[in-house]
Amino acid sequence: MTTPQLVISIIIAIAAVFLICVVLLQSGKNSGVNSAISGGADTFLSKNQGNTWDHRLAKITRVVAAVFMVAVLVLNLV
Repeated sequence: MTTPQLVISIIIAIAAVFLICVVLLQSGKNSGVNSAISGGADTFLSKNQGNTWDHRLAKITRVVAAVFMVAVLVLNLV
């Protein structure tokens, strides 16, 4: 195994572990159903959903997944 392959393999391993952790930290999609039924969706706080912890985790998940996929493709080509 060459040095670039080793570096990319380490990046893939770190990205995989981080991706698993970030996905497990996210709340389920069913958590908002109760507030939608009870009328909680029309509150002031629901309008700021772009700043919530779950929204940030979703963004982080997309970025880490993209890094993971690109690293796997690069490793395959090297």
